[in-house]
Amino acid sequence: MAIPKRNADPKNVAAGARTFLVTSSTANRRPILQSDRSARFFIRVLYDYRAQEKFRLHEFVVMADHFHILITVDSGTTIERAVQLVKGGFSFRAGRELGMKSPIWQKGFSDRRITGFDEFERVRSYIHKNPIK
Repeated sequence: MAIPKRNADPKNVAAGARTFLVTSSTANRRPILQSDRSARFFIRVLYDYRAQEKFRLHEFVVMADHFHILITVDSGTTIERAVQLVKGGFSFRAGRELGMKSPIWQKGFSDRRITGFDEFERVRSYIHKNPIK
């Protein structure tokens, strides 16, 4: 599978607070997040970075082989850095504490910038309904 091309507009990289829907999959779509233990571990990683104020975490869903997060990054953080923290933080800790072997994640991720309240609410609804699909 090809690595998605990043087309970030340089003037938006260091802009003010920005909100994104981020999706990323496990390597080869393996269902490693299916177990309660690994899913809770992933959630703990999200909460740890939120507590460190690396980003604002609005909503998320953890599926067997992917996740969706709705986050806001501030002017000092790029969306790429925030996702690197989540995926890299999980990979490092899961390797050390759960014995998971690399690679855990598919390379890259997809993101969509959320630009208004109506879109924010649609994305929140999508995240809530995702496990039902």
